Amino acid sequence: MATLKEVQLKIAGVKKTRQITSAMKMVATSRLRGAQLAMEAFRPYADKYAEVLGSLAQKAGEGASPLLEAREEVKKVHVVLLTSDRGLCGGFNVSLIEKAEALIKEKVGDDVEISLTNFGKRGRDWARKSDFPMVDEYLGVVGASFDFSIASTGGQKLINSFVFGEYDEVYLVYAEFLSMGKQLPVIQQLLPIPPIEVAEAEAEDDQPFQAEHICEPSAELLLGEMLPRNVYIQLYRGLLETSTGEHAARMSAMDNATKACSDMITDLQRVYNKARQAAITADLMDIVGGAEALKG
Repeated sequence: MATLKEVQLKIAGVKKTRQITSAMKMVATSRLRGAQLAMEAFRPYADKYAEVLGSLAQKAGEGASPLLEAREEVKKVHVVLLTSDRGLCGGFNVSLIEKAEALIKEKVGDDVEISLTNFGKRGRDWARKSDFPMVDEYLGVVGASFDFSIASTGGQKLINSFVFGEYDEVYLVYAEFLSMGKQLPVIQQLLPIPPIEVAEAEAEDDQPFQAEHICEPSAELLLGEMLPRNVYIQLYRGLLETSTGEHAARMSAMDNATKACSDMITDLQRVYNKARQAAITADLMDIVGGAEALKG
């Protein structure tokens, strides 16, 4: 059995760990509030933008922009992976990396080249160990305060590479924030931009009203401006969703760690009491044994 001093040291160490995890939980909670507000404010804009873009694409028809045209043969696939820069957020990063690996496994072939762009150190570290080249990396973005310029800069590089034939398809892997306890890894095709269609209702009377947009100067010219921005918007939305999911995952992980520390302290306190009682009993036995020896 461990000595009283050893148990006391363990209890003190676990208490310090509990203070750290509790502080990290409060920090994650405060950052989560701001990230969630920014994400929820941006979602309606992204949805409405996609609706207007779909209407313009239908008016312009096929061949309106190279960003809409799918390649006949897909030989070069590029994957944009969004992860966090720090750990201590449970299986958040692992699930994102596994999603990217599943996508690569699905797309890889004898004549298909895979390349990567990583937002976050965790994805960057995984990419360095993989067999696929890493074209670009962005560190210190996810989980921190960032603006739209990050998405526009990264999105413009992706668009240029796609137009010049360096990529045939570009996919985005990010964590969609569903709730405080659930962040779902999803795959979204960025380029070529998939057709934006409204889900058909079961009955014609139930179909949603579609606004008629008046295009000036023309749908083709507007698409030339809006399609690249759509790539920026989807990338920015993925960054917001992933950042919010990271803070929620870390808050949950630190809450579980704090509870585990409290349970460990309770168990160690019980061990300490048993050891202390055993030491007192041993001392009493020595006293009684000595007294009996003196009587004899």
